[in-house]
Amino acid sequence: MEATAAQDYRTSHPLTDGHTHIDQFAPDDVGPLLERAREANVRLIIAAGVTVDSCRRVQTLADAHPQVYAGVGLHPADLTGWVDDRTAAELRQLAAHPKVVEWSETGLDYMPHSPPHDVQQDAFRQQIRLAREFGLPLVTHSREADDDTLRLLREEGAGEVGGAWHYFQGDLRLAERVIDLGFYVSLAKPLLRIPELQAAVEHIPLDRIVIETDSYPQPFKKNPIRRTEPWHLPQVAAKLAELQRTDIETVAEVTTANYLRMLRGRVGAGPLQSSEG
Repeated sequence: MEATAAQDYRTSHPLTDGHTHIDQFAPDDVGPLLERAREANVRLIIAAGVTVDSCRRVQTLADAHPQVYAGVGLHPADLTGWVDDRTAAELRQLAAHPKVVEWSETGLDYMPHSPPHDVQQDAFRQQIRLAREFGLPLVTHSREADDDTLRLLREEGAGEVGGAWHYFQGDLRLAERVIDLGFYVSLAKPLLRIPELQAAVEHIPLDRIVIETDSYPQPFKKNPIRRTEPWHLPQVAAKLAELQRTDIETVAEVTTANYLRMLRGRVGAGPLQSSEG
């Protein structure tokens, strides 16, 4: 059973889930979700915003739960038009919240039926500039848009704040380009099933890797226990340990240290106290 497997991977060193959408779960589901995460020793959870309303929700969750911190951002697939001055002002106000630790989620998405590329690129450029203004690392979405995503990050000086390439599924060459920009490679459950990704990850330095679940409700899964939640993160850590020929405790320690380094001291020690201590 999947729940038993996740418990079997539990680490003594606390884990960090660097990217979730837990604000999209029903309010009554969030408490049990966070308790399952705690039992799996996932001690720090970043909730990413995708719209202005979503950013407000993740901040409410962060205020209510010590282990939750927030990101602000506009997801490219959720854009409804050009980002105007009013929206930019709202984002500035949201970014000033004390538990906002990153600009997340932003980027480019060139899948069919997504907003026009020029609208996405303008929104992305504006958000990179806002992230630099607030000194926040960028957590970047890229789907069918890797060359343009890299180009805009480079042109807008995103290396000044760094960040993570969310839900990475690329090859080793893309990973090297991401790292050259000063970004981390963020791995999620695709690592469990994609042979080409597994082959690339064998050669990515562990000190440039962070991990995540990208949790969201997944209503298409009939059994709620099978939906992806932060308590699945140890499975990603275990697979990463196997590919890197190390142990899961090393992966937990290094990936959490990497994420804290990326956040530049914005998260205190409290949420990361191990359940053993």
